[in-house]
Amino acid sequence: MKIKPQKETDNSGTRPFVLVKAFTVSSLVVMLTATIVIAALNAHWVRKILLEKSKEYNQLLVENLNHQIFLRFVWPVVFKHGEIKLREPSQYQLLDTVVKNTLHSFHVEMVNIYATDNVIAYSLDKAQIGKKNAGGVHYEKAMKKKVTSKLVQQGNRIELTFWFPQETKIVTFAPLMQEVQLTREKDRMVIGVIEIIRDVSDDYQQVFKLQGLIVVSCATIMGILFLILRFVVKHGESIIERRAEERLKLEEKLRQTEHLSAIGEMTAGVSHEIRNPLGIIKSSAQLMEKKMAKLDPSSNIPGIIVEESTRLDRIITDFLDFAKPKIADLRPCCLEDIIEKNITFLSSLDEHKDIKIIREYQGSLPVSDILGDSAMLYQAFLNIFLNAFQAMDQTDGSITIATWHEPGFVHASFTDTGPGIDEDVLKKIWTPFFTTKEMGTGLGLGIIKNIIQAHHGEISITNAQPSGTRVEIRLPAAQ
Repeated sequence: MKIKPQKETDNSGTRPFVLVKAFTVSSLVVMLTATIVIAALNAHWVRKILLEKSKEYNQLLVENLNHQIFLRFVWPVVFKHGEIKLREPSQYQLLDTVVKNTLHSFHVEMVNIYATDNVIAYSLDKAQIGKKNAGGVHYEKAMKKKVTSKLVQQGNRIELTFWFPQETKIVTFAPLMQEVQLTREKDRMVIGVIEIIRDVSDDYQQVFKLQGLIVVSCATIMGILFLILRFVVKHGESIIERRAEERLKLEEKLRQTEHLSAIGEMTAGVSHEIRNPLGIIKSSAQLMEKKMAKLDPSSNIPGIIVEESTRLDRIITDFLDFAKPKIADLRPCCLEDIIEKNITFLSSLDEHKDIKIIREYQGSLPVSDILGDSAMLYQAFLNIFLNAFQAMDQTDGSITIATWHEPGFVHASFTDTGPGIDEDVLKKIWTPFFTTKEMGTGLGLGIIKNIIQAHHGEISITNAQPSGTRVEIRLPAAQ
């Protein structure tokens, strides 16, 4: 029941980053869409300006062409021949020369000159000459002295939809005006219509390239911003998750500490109550054993009582050692010296004389490398050695002891050649009263851990490769 609120707390902690992520994605989509719309509007505005400039440019060309045609063709021909007859090769050649010289280098694709009866009288494309009613509405407006222009675009449906056709041409119809009064009429007469077709595809392609460059640039910037924000959000989420995991571990450790504290108080109380009558039972059994040795030497019942009382006393001692707080008397000492005292003691025991001890000391540790309680560390290391000896059934096993230091800490590791620990068991080894031994209490590792924590150190137990168990201890170095 306590886990669910913690999960809800974690979700509520990460919810702001989920909202930030959603806001980031949505805002980037909106910004990219707005950028595309703005780019399209800018391109439309540029196209509109380009169209207006093209119209003005064509009007200037028409005015210049109108002036040159009247000055260099109409006036001389009328003055010399009295009338204009383009069917005569000399007159047509003269008009063709005037038009080409006037529009040379202005990138004009086509020029058509209409007579007053809407028939093409002159064209750069001679196949167009003689066509009737080819001017349409624009011809009628030009005859009324109005200059009109239209945009003609060619391409497939996609090109026309996205405004980048393959060909874009601007067609301008303008009246061919009589600049000098040849009659008595006050108004200037319209003597024909000029049609100019100019290819502006390159200009429109530049507009499309500009539009595409704007869209691609904005999309690239948006993508970079998205990646940066994504990284920030991801990093924030990882921080939140890491802090949530740390909080869960601290809460679990607090619950475990409270649980162990309650168990310790209960164990201490029960142990004290048991130890007094146990001492009476043991002393009575020892007295009985002396008397039974005279009355019935074959009876071993008093000895069994004494032996079991002694074992029970050791169990109570473990309970008390586990329950009572460990307060270390910290003094400068050498970690390797304490380990050597354990080795010296164990070497004197016959049951462990076949176990090989391998030392891999760093050799550069200072004389007083740690601040510790020698007696407590001796007990912790002794329990580690005894556990390793019990794990190795073979008589030719070995224990490798290594020491090294890093800035601020001193390390010691104990690696045996036993079968190792099952993964399921490895997860429970720190649980009080959990043991795989028939005669064990499950408090040995807890006592070791309490001693190491009393020295502000850390202990870890893992399986070694290819086999065996590795116990590593890290203790603060002496300042």
